[in-house]
Amino acid sequence: MRQRDDMTFPFEEYQRRLTELRTRMADRLLDAVVITDPENLMYLTDYQTTGYSFFQALVVPLELEPFMITRAMEESNVHARTWVEATRPYPDTGDAIQGLVQALREFGLHSGTVGYERNSYFFPAYHQDYIHTAFTEGRLLDCFGIVEEGRLIKSTAEIGIMAKAARATEAGMRAGIEACVAGVSENEIGAEISAAMFRSGGEPPAVMPYVVSGPRSMIGHATWEGRHVQPGEHVFLEVGGCFRRYHTAMMRTVVLDELSDSMQVAQERMKLALKEVKAAIRPGLTVSDADNIVRNIISDNRVGARLITRSGYSIGIAFPPSWDEGYILSLNQGNPAILREGMTFHILPWMWGVDGDKTVGISDTIHVTADGCESFYTLDEDFVCKPEQAASLSSAVVPESSTVVVPGDGAPPDVTDDTEDAPTPIRPDVAEIA
Repeated sequence: MRQRDDMTFPFEEYQRRLTELRTRMADRLLDAVVITDPENLMYLTDYQTTGYSFFQALVVPLELEPFMITRAMEESNVHARTWVEATRPYPDTGDAIQGLVQALREFGLHSGTVGYERNSYFFPAYHQDYIHTAFTEGRLLDCFGIVEEGRLIKSTAEIGIMAKAARATEAGMRAGIEACVAGVSENEIGAEISAAMFRSGGEPPAVMPYVVSGPRSMIGHATWEGRHVQPGEHVFLEVGGCFRRYHTAMMRTVVLDELSDSMQVAQERMKLALKEVKAAIRPGLTVSDADNIVRNIISDNRVGARLITRSGYSIGIAFPPSWDEGYILSLNQGNPAILREGMTFHILPWMWGVDGDKTVGISDTIHVTADGCESFYTLDEDFVCKPEQAASLSSAVVPESSTVVVPGDGAPPDVTDDTEDAPTPIRPDVAEIA
């Protein structure tokens, strides 16, 4: 290991992670592991690149120094970011798996028991078929989860990094809420959220913000498509801020009107679910119990809404296509896993189908403490109501098309003939993360 002091965490943090991984390897009688998941590479070495669609792997022997197999272009990331000293790059015209097998032989691992992440998105089936054919003298075993076991519990340093991501999340959400006015396009709201996150020190998230208005809120995982927000509608926002690839996420809802009876019920149900589950969360509580608290409260409503998903998921390091660690641990019914200090969750008691045609959400990202939990946020949970927007454009025809025609000078599209009647979003000041 090459000691350095310019990585995301202190060098000792990476030493600890590697030592704990090797302890788990020894327990499984593995001579080496081949790690291909981008989040796991980041966790162990601080390595990151957007070029992870090309094969890359960290090989960790039980005793020898680790080494990396990367596309030649990505080798610079190993030297610029990580403690890893040995690399075996392959050219664009080369064979990545052949290079991996040759490197295993070079380092004397060709006849050993080697673990690999069978469930990794970025170790595709045809690569796995190839290595099983070519690695003939040793034995390959699935070791999926061997790194994730360490990632599940965040250190104090990781909690600190996530707090910086949370500042970007809050800055983006505040800007998005401010931008929600009748006549504005979903695209413009998304632009304000993104600009605020990045100006506050946030970095490119694994998923861009979700921005949907009115009936489009019933489309799962939809985001902006140019639709203009209509007077009296609601806007559903979900923002995931990022710092050093660590994420926190948040849902909020904006109503361009007074709260209807149904929306009032939805707001109070979600706030109660968050209050009750956060009061109950502590080391030793089962995942299933946490899920049941949220699910039972959300399900007990008279507005036709449902919680159609898990009620939360682990969150931390992430690369596209997702910002969550739900594949490691999700808050689901029947899961007997227990909560432990240092776990971090995005808890989402959202409600799908209020009055049959509206999805709304209030959510929180928390970390489990020694005797409870703490939120990463300070932003109020209530729906933001803007009753002055209920009829602000009532005399105008607001286009609902998902096609936005932007004038040549880059100005936002006009939504009325009288521009003085069409409010434009104002960017709030945001604090620097650093």
